Amino acid sequence: VQLQASGGGLVQAGGSLRLSCAASGRTFSNYIMGWFRQAPGKEREFVAAVRWSGGSTDYADSMKGRFTISRDNAKNTVYLQMSSLKPEDTAVYYCAARSGSVIYYSSSNYNYWGQGTQVTVSS
Repeated sequence: VQLQASGGGLVQAGGSLRLSCAASGRTFSNYIMGWFRQAPGKEREFVAAVRWSGGSTDYADSMKGRFTISRDNAKNTVYLQMSSLKPEDTAVYYCAARSGSVIYYSSSNYNYWGQGTQVTVSS
């Protein structure tokens, strides 16, 4: 399984960004696809996840209403649309995958990781 994250960049507070995670290497019909982030000096934290089959989603409380996760089956790609960005959203964002149907919030439950993409929100 290979995950390729992209779409990060520098944005002003209140702005928007869309991250992409291109997945390859197998069929993902029974997978959970997630986004995590890690700020300097902090632990990696859960952002959002989507069940590839069915498309149901889950979000960290602080992201609800601002971030939207989705997937495109035809392109084998997962997206994270981020809006109303705040300086505290600054972090490296990682996409991750795990088999099964349960969404876990701990990064230790995910087997596959992309390389990360930097998101910087200026005030």
